Amino acid sequence: MGVPKKRTSKMRRDRRRAANNNLRSAVQVTKCSNCKEPVMPHRACASCNNYKGREVGA
Repeated sequence: MGVPKKRTSKMRRDRRRAANNNLRSAVQVTKCSNCKEPVMPHRACASCNNYKGREVGA
């Protein structure tokens, strides 16, 4: 079994993982519980600023 001659840096390792992450799954979209607009999971709604039934941030 091959053994690496040099240690892989954190930056190189993370860049490789980030590049492969886009190929794994499509972006999931849910509907806002307040205004029914499409919203990415775990994000506040851009149109009504609601998250989990509460108004957050401006």
